[in-house]
Amino acid sequence: MRIEFLDRTAPTTRFARGRGTLPSVQVKVRLFAGLKERAGWSQRDIDAATVADVWAQLDLGVEPDGLLYAVNREYAPKDTVLNDGDVVALIPPVSGGAFILSDEPLSLDTIMAEVADDGAGAIATFSGTARNRSRDRNVLYLDYEAYEGMAEEMMEKLASELKQKYDIKKISIHHRTGRVNIGEPSVLIAVSGAHRADTLAACKDAIDTLKGDVPLWKKEVYEGGEEWIGQGS
Repeated sequence: MRIEFLDRTAPTTRFARGRGTLPSVQVKVRLFAGLKERAGWSQRDIDAATVADVWAQLDLGVEPDGLLYAVNREYAPKDTVLNDGDVVALIPPVSGGAFILSDEPLSLDTIMAEVADDGAGAIATFSGTARNRSRDRNVLYLDYEAYEGMAEEMMEKLASELKQKYDIKKISIHHRTGRVNIGEPSVLIAVSGAHRADTLAACKDAIDTLKGDVPLWKKEVYEGGEEWIGQGS
């Protein structure tokens, strides 16, 4: 799957339904990662008029810093007016991303074959692997969770943006979900291009953007406990 980066700061395209107080509508709220564990549920129907009304309806205490909202798989500011049946996802700061989400082991040979091109003079790859030490703790394994559907659509848009920004031929990114054992790849990136400079730059840009903006979260399971990584997650 492929994607184009969403500008989360862009103004909403939705408009108020009329003057005065907006009526509430029924929407489905989805939680992920640490928020899901904190609440004890993953999805619930609530009544709200705008995105700004959602958090107060959840009875989860203080709203985490850096929390973002997505309406129907697109990031949305808090003044977004909701419509009946909308799906509102609460997005903790993210830790990773992928073109393809897979609960199976990743293959470098496969991803390199996907970007092969007769016009490519360079192929740049990145492999992010699970390590056994983090934050002075012995890590046993990692566990990834994604907002499937939205994550893949965003990555398809990101690929389009990278092709416009750099002189590259093809780009492919695979990311694990579920349990990832120590030493296994959690993310693979491959970029092909005519020349090495743009190819290498696009590969670096891809991982930097994915780690900051795609709704996919990482839990570290270590000796004596576990922790979702990322502020507010």
